[in-house]
Amino acid sequence: MICWLQITSGRGPAECCWAVAQLVPCIIDEAAEKKLKARLVEAIPGEKPSTYRSALLALEGEAISEFVREWTGTVQWIGRSPFRPRHKRKNWYVGVYPLEPPEPDLWSDNDLRIETMRASGPGGQHVNKTESAVRVTHLPTGLSAIAREERSQHLNRKLALTRLAELVRQEKNRAKLEKQQERWSQHNRLERGNPVRVIRVKG
Repeated sequence: MICWLQITSGRGPAECCWAVAQLVPCIIDEAAEKKLKARLVEAIPGEKPSTYRSALLALEGEAISEFVREWTGTVQWIGRSPFRPRHKRKNWYVGVYPLEPPEPDLWSDNDLRIETMRASGPGGQHVNKTESAVRVTHLPTGLSAIAREERSQHLNRKLALTRLAELVRQEKNRAKLEKQQERWSQHNRLERGNPVRVIRVKG
């Protein structure tokens, strides 16, 4: 089983980006202790040295569900700011969210339309100045997914593709279930008194 973990500083200050970078080896080490494979897939650097705006980890193992569940949500990192020594705040918050990587054969590139747009949200020096938000549309189904929370267009694209993959999987499961229900309804419509063909076995 393979799962991704997105670790994000959100719109937090540089200290949150520092906390993301500190959290990555913590998760990797804890995964190793529990006999799980963990590796850094991608990291978006922050403005300060040795910081990440966000990071994407790949986890692999037979029993990763509990591990992922224990890390999912908001993580509070307590520590003095390495950038503002006199700053009184010591609590920094980052988000950890599980993602299921898209299946390689789920679609072809021709099935997708990818659009970029300006991110919307609360004010800030990085908001609405670049087209970092991404919308991905699956043309055969009309399903679409948007990612706008990261400042990196590249990572937002990856997140949007991951979300779209989940929607496409759900749509395929729904269609499969409808076919199963249709087959069962055929059984229920069996007319015992009006056969289209009669086969008589000699004996």
